[in-house]
Amino acid sequence: MSEKKMTYTKAMAELQDIVSHIEKADIDVDILADKVKRAIFLIKFCREKLYATDKEIKKVLSEIEEMSEQQNKVKDNEP
Repeated sequence: MSEKKMTYTKAMAELQDIVSHIEKADIDVDILADKVKRAIFLIKFCREKLYATDKEIKKVLSEIEEMSEQQNKVKDNEP
């Protein structure tokens, strides 16, 4: 899977698949290290995506709050 096309949903699905195989001991020991490395990459990707999304949402909410405060000031100054 191309990392450029990676989405949070795809990363979580792949991560859940890896975890499921590890829990069931349904994974070849020769590729276990590679799967664990991939899982670590996916966890970091998901954390970064969540952080970026949280930051963006907070920014939008702050902008909405500022607009609301400005509108209230205008209303308060109306005769």
